[in-house]
Amino acid sequence: MPNPSLSSPAGCAMVDLFGRRIRYLRLSVTDRCDLRCVYCMGEDMTFMPRDQVLSLEELDRLASAFIALGVTKLRLTGGEPLVRRGILDLIASLSRHLNSGALQELTLTTNGTQLARHAEALALCGVRRLNVSLDTLDAARFHALTRRGSLAQVLDGIAAARAAGLKVKLNAVALAGSTEQEVFNLIAFAHGQGMDLTFIETMPLGDVGVDRIDQYLPLNVLRARIETRLSLTDTSERTGGPARYVRVAETGGRIGFITPMSHSFCESCNRVRVSATGVLHTCLGQEDAVDLKGPLRARGEEGLRAAIAGAIKAKPKGHDFVISRGGAPALARHMSVLGG
Repeated sequence: MPNPSLSSPAGCAMVDLFGRRIRYLRLSVTDRCDLRCVYCMGEDMTFMPRDQVLSLEELDRLASAFIALGVTKLRLTGGEPLVRRGILDLIASLSRHLNSGALQELTLTTNGTQLARHAEALALCGVRRLNVSLDTLDAARFHALTRRGSLAQVLDGIAAARAAGLKVKLNAVALAGSTEQEVFNLIAFAHGQGMDLTFIETMPLGDVGVDRIDQYLPLNVLRARIETRLSLTDTSERTGGPARYVRVAETGGRIGFITPMSHSFCESCNRVRVSATGVLHTCLGQEDAVDLKGPLRARGEEGLRAAIAGAIKAKPKGHDFVISRGGAPALARHMSVLGG
């Protein structure tokens, strides 16, 4: 079934009061993760009780409702989506929307730890590209940043994904005292294998046990460092998300910058997020929340779609993140709840 046009009732349901059309859903399938990255969560996390998490069938129905209303890009997130039992069954089921033409892209963001054993299956399910989080190429620093992870395991996963024909984009959270030292190695690694690399500013979400101001590295500062050695040219290229891209003359590769702190991109926001418990957040940086679990479990598709449409109309104009010395996080919700 083709996606509804903007002039149709369904198409209008996905346009907010600021004229932004919502085409992109980030759906969390779990808040659990096998890593404990220092910018994402505390070392000792309390995760959602499993009985509060939507079943795979419910996640499928929920995603399908958004697609029926006009979403054309679906990204599965976590936590770490590949630790969710049965995740490949869900992806295989959702791929029917690719086959029908209703969905243009089905993808996911992963930390890469499970990719070596799942990459081929993902490709068979219709996934064509994915984002892999990789903040460092130093094994000791990787273990320190993730509090438990193995760099070799992630690199093996990236290799397996590329061997399976998946296009890989690397995401790196910019961290003061770390990323500046590694930025050129990360660029060389990514571009040497034909992969995009996107840097993301850390955001004040959840108590992670450290002062955010000590982590925060504005991307204009990082870009200035990159330009001491490399020639960057701004482009108008987009991949459907918030990244602004530049081309590197010396490598021919592309670098993205996602700047929620230093340069808001809210005016062009085309996405919403749903937690694994069925809570719809129309803005990552606000407390707005609409629980879709009730209408979902009422089994009435019209009621579910009406709840989604009502939430879209109330989507905030933008976020107002602030990082201050010694201050509490802007939001108590951890990044792992929605996958960023």
